[in-house]
Amino acid sequence: MDYDFVIVGGGSAGATMAARLSEDANINVCLLEAGGKGTNILLRAPAGVVAVLPGYGKLFNWAFNTVPQPGLNGRRGYQPRGRALGGSSAINAMLYVRGHQADYDGWSALGCSGWSWQDCLPYFKKAENNENGEDAFHGGRGPLHVSDQKSPRPITKAFVEAATRLQHRHRADFNTGDNEGVGLYQVTQFHDRENNGKRCSAADGYLRPVMDRPNLTVITKARATKILFEGKRAVGVAYQHSNKIREVRASKEVILSAGAFQSPQLLQLSGVGRSQDILRHGIEMVHDLQGVGQNLQDHLDFILAYKTRDTDNFGIGLRGTLRLTAAIAQWARKGTGLLATPFAEGAAFLKTDPTLEQPDIQLHFVISVVDDHAKKLHLGYGYSCHVCVLRPESRGEVFLKSADPLADPGIDPKFLSDGRDLTKMIEGAKITRNILQTEPLAAYCKKELFGVRDNMSDAEWEQHIRARADTIYHPVGTCKMGVDDMAVVDPELKIHGLEGIRVVDASVMPTLTSGNTNAPTIMIAEKCADMIKAQYAT
Repeated sequence: MDYDFVIVGGGSAGATMAARLSEDANINVCLLEAGGKGTNILLRAPAGVVAVLPGYGKLFNWAFNTVPQPGLNGRRGYQPRGRALGGSSAINAMLYVRGHQADYDGWSALGCSGWSWQDCLPYFKKAENNENGEDAFHGGRGPLHVSDQKSPRPITKAFVEAATRLQHRHRADFNTGDNEGVGLYQVTQFHDRENNGKRCSAADGYLRPVMDRPNLTVITKARATKILFEGKRAVGVAYQHSNKIREVRASKEVILSAGAFQSPQLLQLSGVGRSQDILRHGIEMVHDLQGVGQNLQDHLDFILAYKTRDTDNFGIGLRGTLRLTAAIAQWARKGTGLLATPFAEGAAFLKTDPTLEQPDIQLHFVISVVDDHAKKLHLGYGYSCHVCVLRPESRGEVFLKSADPLADPGIDPKFLSDGRDLTKMIEGAKITRNILQTEPLAAYCKKELFGVRDNMSDAEWEQHIRARADTIYHPVGTCKMGVDDMAVVDPELKIHGLEGIRVVDASVMPTLTSGNTNAPTIMIAEKCADMIKAQYAT
């Protein structure tokens, strides 16, 4: 079958691209998604993430692992990625965070013309249907519902108050270009009468309302195995579906939206990338491009956790079980209550040094004990706080383990390979613990977990970080945008040296944004969709 555009990956970027391009009735679009439809209750109910995140049985989750990380005492890191329409927006904490305006101005300074904060802001607004309406920074008519939290817990409000008592500024809106301060996250959650309280993944917001368009074909459980080239031009995609290899042709463009791990993997499988990464697997070279799979950046995360006697949060116990049963009914009826929580309710973007121009650490305050990505459960009740370094210096890579297109990609973030990241993480952990031990939050503490204690030396903090830190799920940069020798795509997201192919997902970010990456990824797709429409306008 021939289409104008074939999109690989139905996640945050791919769902957005498919919906926007198919607005033009003269454009035929095919979207290939390796996972399923993404309509399961575990994906629609926000609190269902606790069942999906650990990756047991790879339920809606690719559940990748990294290679052993020397910076983490040789441990393998865990990398969950969404495996359904909506991609990682179907299994994330729903946090709507754009980052800092300096992130995008930095992209522009690197040669990515048209990607400054002022260039990107209109596309953030275009995407957004904010519960609080339209203003200079927010949109009120877009497909992506952005809401205030339905039922933040009292313990989260105590976290915010504790931070403000330490003179950290309170911030009601983290998405105006300056995100310094502490408050509550906004979330990608429906706020209309019909779907109130349900997750609004990119598929829920963009794709499902338009699935009946005659010019849009969505094929789920379709695993892309190779990009088809004629010379230097991409002309289609081979994919596995129902245990058969099939092909779909693209008369205009192939668009890769498979994410920071699988977009470079598919390029390498198709002969595009560094020759040393491709030829050793017996794959024929199509185009030597040194940056494919390089420049991997991610937010390394360290968790502090406490037990509490408070049961008005998530935990394991009789009282909590009874309360959760009631919460299920409340969420089903009103879209509110405990089941509507993003878990990470409290937000903070802080500076480890007051002379810095912008925050360099981010905190996620969580209403449960988090241990090893929810793989290790604790009896009773507790709370946690994540701290991550927002602009890490460490750089990793994605590579082929074999020529098998169904094999997992090789992922090496090289966490803490640059010592500056460790220094910032230690200082960030100290700042975070100071907040957690300040009233009124301190009153909730029954016991501190994981062996953290008062008056630890920097060497002891380092031991804790190397023993327990891991990703907070923001990989980017492996098909970076730019004009230098390591750039994979140009500012229009076209792959350098090839024709008829673009990459549109988090892999094109030249540097990591200062926060969660879902909103920026959707913005990138919105902006590129307009570029494509302008190019092919009749």
